[in-house]
Order: sequence, then C-alpha cells, then structure tokens
Amino acid sequence: MRRSLVLSAALSVAALTLAACSSGTGTANSASPSGSASCSKGSLATTTANTLTIGTDDPAYSPYFVDSKPANGKGFESAVAFAVAKQLGYSPSEVVWKVKHFDSVVAGNVSGVDFVINQVSITSDRQKVVDFSDGYYDVNQAVVAVKGGSGANATSFSALKQLKLGAQSATTSLTWINDVVAPTQTPQVYNNTNDAIKALEAKQIDAIVVDLPTAFYVTAAQMNDGVIVGQAKTGGATGDQFGMVLSKGSSLTKCVNTALAALKSSGELQSITDKWLSSVAGAPYLTQ
Repeated sequence: MRRSLVLSAALSVAALTLAACSSGTGTANSASPSGSASCSKGSLATTTANTLTIGTDDPAYSPYFVDSKPANGKGFESAVAFAVAKQLGYSPSEVVWKVKHFDSVVAGNVSGVDFVINQVSITSDRQKVVDFSDGYYDVNQAVVAVKGGSGANATSFSALKQLKLGAQSATTSLTWINDVVAPTQTPQVYNNTNDAIKALEAKQIDAIVVDLPTAFYVTAAQMNDGVIVGQAKTGGATGDQFGMVLSKGSSLTKCVNTALAALKSSGELQSITDKWLSSVAGAPYLTQ
C-alpha cells in the first residue's frame, strides 16, 4: 500500500486529483481544540518539548505524500497530519518527521514519535499493542490486474477464488484475500506493493489486492497496462479505516481525536480528502 512523484497529469487519468497544498492547511489555529488546558500545546507530553514528531514510512508514497517528502505538506496524509498539528497548536516549523516502517509500527514500535500516519488500518489485533486515533479515512479494497490478462475479467468474488492473488505482508488487503475471497490457491505475500506489482507484470500472479487510492495510483503511474478489476465495500465504521498510530496508553490519543473531530465537524477533513483522493469513478464494485 504505498510511490513518489508529483502526479498532476498522470493521476487525473485515474481519477486522483493532486494539487499543490501548503503545510499550513487547516482551520483557524486553536491552542486547545477541546477547550481544556490538557490539550494545549504547552500541556501535551510530546517526545520533544514544543515539537510534534510524526512518523511515516520511507519511501512515502503518493497519493498520501508527494516526492517522498512528508514535510512538504503535499499529499493526503501529509495534509491531514499538518491539519491535526495546527489544531493542536503547532506551526509547520514545529513539526518534525521521522522514518517509522510499517511492519515495525503495527508490531507495536512507535518509539521516538508522537504518532504515525502511514495508511495503517485499525484492527482489533493491532489495538492490543498500540493506540489508534479515530478513523480519518474509510477505505475499500481493490483488485488490480494486467489488461487482457487472466485476472482482468474476474469481476466477481467467485471468479477471484480461482485466481492466484498477491498482496503486501501484514496488510488488511492480505487479510481480505484470506478471509473474504478465500481463494483456492494460496496467495503470494510480498514485502511491499512494488514487489507485488513486479510479480503481476511478470505473470507470476493473476492480480493484486491493494486499497483503492493505491489502486488508482498503480494503474495510472506504475503500470502501463494495469486495470482496476473492481472494488469491495470494506470501508466505514464497521469496515476498513485508516487511523493514526500512537503508543499504547498514550496521553496524546484523546487530544488527537479531539483535533480530528474538529476537522470533521468543520468539513476540512472532507476537503482534504476531496483534494487528494478523488471519487471512485472507474472502479466498479465486485459482484457475488
């Protein structure tokens, strides 16, 4: 789940609308989003005083980040992170980014940062070792195949069952393959999405499963002949949601949630979503 490059022209083809976005994105700055001293900048027990330290992976892929530079404020998750920071009272110059790799984070390693934003889906198993913020993005799973290939016409769950599928390790995409599709062939597991794409292009597998925004990127900018076969309704409060990851029992979790609530209430979170992750046109729903 995760690619650099500024995607203006390429991603418009796949219905991803990317535009320049300053790291100052946010509603009017509030030193205390909840109106209580406990969520004011001076009261937050951050890793470094008067600094908000945020973690994400390296490389940091579009459309969540642009040019693999989280600090530039461009891309969906960079914009969300800076908006949360602003709600908590931190200016862009008071935000520091550090590398925190996906597999390590979901295993419980959130040391050295205040929170991680890295397309991490909220699951009950992960909640045993880390705290999650409330969801900031509802995400569906999507199937990507090679145009004209053996997986390109698999538009139903029954057809997917017969395919050799692939996904990145430790992701909800892999869980969805195993638990929902339950294919007759054991799915192939890869260290990252790039490796899965290479296997797909080499015809070692029939299709890959990724989150929908990544599917748009993959088919627009990474594959010359990639096609989104379909998507599955897995998002929402009872489905797949991205959440920010904090250390288990973090005193910051409540305040991050308060900041997110303010962004949702004002409509800013939706505006950020609309700006960096466009509508799902061109990705039909899989049938039973």
